[in-house]
Amino acid sequence: MTGALSYVTIDSPIGWLTLTAGEGAVTNVDWGRGRVARSNCLLAKAARQIGEYFEGSRNEFNLPLSPAGSEFQKSVWDIIREIPFGETCTYGGIAHRLGVTPQAVGQACGLNPIPVIIPCHRVLSAAGLGGFSGQGGVETKVSLLKLEGAASLLI
Repeated sequence: MTGALSYVTIDSPIGWLTLTAGEGAVTNVDWGRGRVARSNCLLAKAARQIGEYFEGSRNEFNLPLSPAGSEFQKSVWDIIREIPFGETCTYGGIAHRLGVTPQAVGQACGLNPIPVIIPCHRVLSAAGLGGFSGQGGVETKVSLLKLEGAASLLI
């Protein structure tokens, strides 16, 4: 990716998140504090939408995204973006759609560079929660699912 990247770090109920944008699209959401802020209008919009999500007034994100990854990973992330707020699917369900193994889908979820916005927390294993590569691990996944009203799926 060429051109200057912009960054902003925001505080959220799941900890600090550092948002990165370049060439007119969000490229990353990283756990923890990031670089010195060099924000722009897109990152201000992304920060506002993430805040609204955590406040409970936003059910979907309306942002241009440009996650770096293989074509396979991008196909998994595209399917994940289709999962509605408060709903879940399984690694196996996505795998069936793509003709691959659930493990391959799980690996793509773990490499998702834009968590929360690309809601990999909505993907579960057939026998339970599955993993979560974000800060706080499965506890953060549970927090996000509870925020979305999907807690009944956890019982």
